[in-house]
Amino acid sequence: MYKPMHGLPFLPGTSFKDPTKTAFHRSQTLDYRNGYAVFRRPTVGIGGDRLSVSELSQSDLDEVATKTPQLTYGEARRPPPAQFVPAHVAFDKKVLKFSAYFQEDVPMSTEEHYRIRQVNIYYYLEDDSMSVMEPIVENSGIPQGKLIKRQQLPKNDQGDHYHWKDLNRGISITIYGKTFHIVDCDQFTKVFLESQGIKLNPPETMVPDPYTELRKQPLRKYVTPTDFDPLKQFLTFDKQVLRFYAIWDDTDSMFGECRNYIIHYYLMDDTVDIREVHERNDGRDPFPLLMNRQRIPKVLVDNGKNFPQCVLEISDQEVLEWYTAKDFIVGKPVTILGRTFFIYDCDAFTRQYYKEQLGFPDLPRIDVSKKEPPPIKQELPPYNGYGLIEDSAQNCFVLVPKAPKKDSMKMLLNDNKVLRYLAALESPNPEDKNRRFIFSYFLATDMISIFEPPVRNSGILGGKYLGRTKIAKPLSSVEDPVYYSPSDFFIGAVIEVFGHRFIILDTDEYVLKYMESNAAQYSPEALTSVQNHFRKQEDAVPELEKKQTEEATGVQELEALIEAVQKQHKDHPCKDAIRHMFQMNDKEASGFVNKETFFKICGLLNIPTDDSLIKELIQMCSHGDDKIAYFNFLRAFSN
Repeated sequence: MYKPMHGLPFLPGTSFKDPTKTAFHRSQTLDYRNGYAVFRRPTVGIGGDRLSVSELSQSDLDEVATKTPQLTYGEARRPPPAQFVPAHVAFDKKVLKFSAYFQEDVPMSTEEHYRIRQVNIYYYLEDDSMSVMEPIVENSGIPQGKLIKRQQLPKNDQGDHYHWKDLNRGISITIYGKTFHIVDCDQFTKVFLESQGIKLNPPETMVPDPYTELRKQPLRKYVTPTDFDPLKQFLTFDKQVLRFYAIWDDTDSMFGECRNYIIHYYLMDDTVDIREVHERNDGRDPFPLLMNRQRIPKVLVDNGKNFPQCVLEISDQEVLEWYTAKDFIVGKPVTILGRTFFIYDCDAFTRQYYKEQLGFPDLPRIDVSKKEPPPIKQELPPYNGYGLIEDSAQNCFVLVPKAPKKDSMKMLLNDNKVLRYLAALESPNPEDKNRRFIFSYFLATDMISIFEPPVRNSGILGGKYLGRTKIAKPLSSVEDPVYYSPSDFFIGAVIEVFGHRFIILDTDEYVLKYMESNAAQYSPEALTSVQNHFRKQEDAVPELEKKQTEEATGVQELEALIEAVQKQHKDHPCKDAIRHMFQMNDKEASGFVNKETFFKICGLLNIPTDDSLIKELIQMCSHGDDKIAYFNFLRAFSN
């Protein structure tokens, strides 16, 4: 029978071939995936032997993946220089703005002899063009706006054009016969010119227009002969409109609803119009007006109720009182043509008008929005314990359930990556004290499987203890479960699996490498516990090797002694009787007999116990003071 010699140096004469080994083939390194031949790293050595270490370390793999093949493809090309950016791109939408004015003569007027017109000069940096714009003044009677359209303006008769270097504060420029005096510029223009090294003159104040200042003086007051003048009301309140936001609540009637409206009250002639607020896709015809602009009667005369309004318009003779601005108050209803509107808000101008003209304080906004009932929270039914929680929840979301989405990128990156741990069962039963379990954590799917190695004569079958599944932590909820992750596994950690508690005792070296390469996922205590565990194992290796060396030396001496006894007593006549006698006296088949019985048998079979070799063999087979192991002794007297 071949037995390897452990602990011998690998030198000529001390290495032995295994005569029982018949397989010397190499593992397959090529594979087909999707119809293409790809490289596959061998998982076993020659003849199916286990690989002691990986051929390439992680650092070597990283270097191979990132190293540029310069010997094959040459040096990498340098990136091209930065592209040239033209001026029309660099200065796109960048405009210099100057405030200026020019003087215009008014020959045929007794009130003014000249007019000051204020303009803005724009200089476009992208193409050196300029334009002159005059702000529009309402009711000025002068064509204003764009005085000079955008173009390159001539500077002199030699064909030169104005450049931004020619512009500054406090100077005058002549454009098409008109002299513009620049008084100031904006902040962007100031920063740009100073960045180009141009020293700006101090800003000047804009010269006012004498006639405009004259118009600002208070007019002479005249007493009108009547208390109310429609023309004065028209001129005073022209384009002044009060805006109110109202609702018409018709929910009490059948098929009624609450709709929003805007009421406009025109101060110039005391007319009212009502506009309906339309929302997008509300299913209604887009008519802008519910009621055209008109005066609304508030109190009619006695015979006004029978007045044929559908044929004739109501005049002042049929109305005692009309609706005025005082009848529209925020927070109060108003009935217009038989429909009651509730006013809940108004605009800022209306608030200011009521405060200054009618003496009302700030009108508050009333919240008329109806609060919607809170949405019904969809709760998942209790978990029944079959399958994963995500798979069971899909039956509650859609009628035809679909499989939960998987992280494909994570599965590709972590394919065939498994973390293995050795754990013990924490149980009060003494039968479970020596049970050991192997936890396998699959990084691609975050699933865990548990395997119990079978032990002979233990009374426990062993094998698969738990198939691949996700294990939730004890305190996590069913709606949002928190599953165990690799950071929860370390030496001494307690893992609770469906009511059973396991204690992690040991890991393999791949787990240590994975934890060191992904140290951010683990706590410092977890990483330290695994590192200290492997450091203790490394310290225990020399002592184990020493013990194995001593045992190997004793085995060699025993084998040599048995071989010498066999040569000396090869012709002993009672070889078969020796084995039979020892087995008869060892009724328990323990392999041991006491010394008295041993020497009695040797005396009956004429075995020379006083021989030096046999004395040494008996001493090596002795266990304790009164027992001798007769197995090796029988080998010396058998074939």
